[in-house]
Amino acid sequence: MDYGISNAQGKTSFTEVNKILSIATTNHIHVLDTASAYGESESVLGQAGVQQFNIITKFLAKSPNECASQLSNSLEKLNCENVYGFLSHNFTQLLQNPSIWDTMLELKQQGKVKKIGFSFNSVQEIDIVVKSGWLPDLIQIPFNLLDYRFADVARFYKEKGTEIHSRSAFLQGLFFCKPDSLSNHFNPVKSFIRQLQACSCNLAGDLLRFCSDNSFIDKVIIGVNNSIQLQEIIVGYENATRLELEIPHLDESILAPSNWK
Repeated sequence: MDYGISNAQGKTSFTEVNKILSIATTNHIHVLDTASAYGESESVLGQAGVQQFNIITKFLAKSPNECASQLSNSLEKLNCENVYGFLSHNFTQLLQNPSIWDTMLELKQQGKVKKIGFSFNSVQEIDIVVKSGWLPDLIQIPFNLLDYRFADVARFYKEKGTEIHSRSAFLQGLFFCKPDSLSNHFNPVKSFIRQLQACSCNLAGDLLRFCSDNSFIDKVIIGVNNSIQLQEIIVGYENATRLELEIPHLDESILAPSNWK
């Protein structure tokens, strides 16, 4: 799909997808993150062939039957017999129908899924999960140089054996944008972006290293538009340095892309 505030090229071509997967394999990247809501992502990956990867996909379902059906559809599109992770993409739906969690457990017992859990968007969602007693095998949280909202919760679940994957390391590409090209909505963060870009000549690598250096994070999820970006990020990560900046306090109008204007 055509996605990302810094994406000026549109949807990634099938040829470029294959190049990305080839570079990933060569560089020992074994996990792919996708979702039923990510346009044609699952189908494209299935056509490319991804059996050598650990696949994590996410579902949208209002009922247990929809949950099971969604997994069947995803497996068919991905051309896989099972997936590594199967996560709820909309926690509100699961909260409205808690029996969906029981279905997720059943799918795991059937061997169709290795790990189940949630992709979180707000700290309030995690509070509800903690109180419910549900223990996820795997969770995804947003985490980056500006966004520490989920750090304490990640540590909490890490101690319980949950696998922690962080996303939004590049804040959907906002860190790479020219500040003057951004709308007034981003005024609170423009100065910081200027400072960040001025102090780092290896921005992608430094941002990625910042996330991976946190002991409670097992995997850092990144998005790329083409194979050149992936190769540059890999090289940048290998040569990353520590970022030392005064971090501004920002609210979710900036930290959560769903709130961007």
